[in-house]
Amino acid sequence: MFEGQPRGLWALALANTGERFGYYTMLAVFVLFLGENFGFSNQVASPIYSCFLGFVYFLPLVGGMAADRWGYSRMVVIGMFVMLVGYLLLSVPLGGGMAGIVAMAAALAFVCLGTGLFKGNLQVMIGDLYHDPKYADKRDAGFSLFYMLINVGALFAPTAAILMMDWAQSIGFSKADSYHFAFAVACFSVVASIAIYYGGMATFRHVTVAKKAEKPAAGEKIETAAADETDTKERIVCLCLVYAVVLFFWMAFHQNGLTLTWFASEYTYRLSRGWEAMMFDVTNLVAVIFVVFALFSLFNGKTVKARTISGALIAASLAFLWYKYDPEALVRVDAPIFQHFNPCFVVMLTPVSIAFFGWLASKGKEPKAPVKIGLGMLVAAGAYLLMMVSSIGLPLPNHPFHVADVTPNLLVSTYFILTIAELLLSPIGISFVTKVSPDKYKGMMMGGWFVATALGNMLVGIPGLMWGVELTYVWGTLMGICLLAALFIFSIIRKLNKVS
Repeated sequence: MFEGQPRGLWALALANTGERFGYYTMLAVFVLFLGENFGFSNQVASPIYSCFLGFVYFLPLVGGMAADRWGYSRMVVIGMFVMLVGYLLLSVPLGGGMAGIVAMAAALAFVCLGTGLFKGNLQVMIGDLYHDPKYADKRDAGFSLFYMLINVGALFAPTAAILMMDWAQSIGFSKADSYHFAFAVACFSVVASIAIYYGGMATFRHVTVAKKAEKPAAGEKIETAAADETDTKERIVCLCLVYAVVLFFWMAFHQNGLTLTWFASEYTYRLSRGWEAMMFDVTNLVAVIFVVFALFSLFNGKTVKARTISGALIAASLAFLWYKYDPEALVRVDAPIFQHFNPCFVVMLTPVSIAFFGWLASKGKEPKAPVKIGLGMLVAAGAYLLMMVSSIGLPLPNHPFHVADVTPNLLVSTYFILTIAELLLSPIGISFVTKVSPDKYKGMMMGGWFVATALGNMLVGIPGLMWGVELTYVWGTLMGICLLAALFIFSIIRKLNKVS
């Protein structure tokens, strides 16, 4: 699974891992911070959250256009330093008055701009690694590995946020001020990203500058220009059609920080015990991840030594889980902790996904990227079907007889299904963009992917504004949107497959 990939993949992916760790540490508690620190209602916090997400993913278009002109590496580096300024501002406890609001607004602006310069351009650089013919057939697997590694950062983020907040409160800070300590984690993670980027630059130096397309010979100019223009337009149209679909996926997926977090806070039972409780300790999840990876190594190992090490790692991980098991211990279930399940499942399922599609490829049956994207939308619809059916009979939010007694397993199962959808859509979609984008517009077209994400994030607030009506309507709306998007992409699948 890890063999045969370009060396630069690991340095670039790990640089993104540090940045994502900080971002998701901040995001895990951000909507709760708005209520605790400023007293904002859900109706006020919802548009702030969705607009922030929108700009985080809209500005890569600007960053990509800048990189097409001035260079990808330069924009990536500037972006990391701009993000650092934003997280530093968020780390300062200035209270819930006007000074705190102004500082928060400025911090969010810096984070959005820095992410816009960093995120898409780093992924363009990864795509450029696969222009080498010896790596061309490993592009989808490479982006899946990249996606897995950046989710390692997101995996530990909710736990880091909660631990930092608990520590701050233990030394005398108020609950509202403790959020700033969680935000400070992001500062250190961005510094780590900067160090990793510069430390690993030797492995990807050949893709650190934008390359101009070679000019055709004089006699070929007219014919080549016409053919290039037609091909470029077709590729751009196909990419825009994909963008139109994926924006609805992100609208549904990023409910993890809004309506699904509110569901965790208001409807989900806050205590757990036994095997179920072990899911809420990130060290146990890491042990399960070790088991999954070691199993793959055990069956695919080429030497007795490799298989022996894998077997020992499996035994050690299972022993650790047995040691941690306490059937009588009650574990507190905090709403933000549910957000560590998605990155955990990304890391856990990525080798399964790569192995499955590798097996299909060996039989000549691997579906092309657009088909995988359509399947991802269908799976996402299934996640909200589960939420809709499970919410039948639940009271309205703020109902006087409301009791938070829904099993945590419902949200865990929902995140598991959404993760399968994400793995079918996000890393494959990014790989598709880097493959199909015309060379002279590759930064801008990668930015277009994030603009679609931004538009989806801006729509995240719509289900949030619906919070207060029957929950089946909220989840049913999201399910219907995913189904319609899937039907659309399958209706144009031949056109998309032609360019992929």
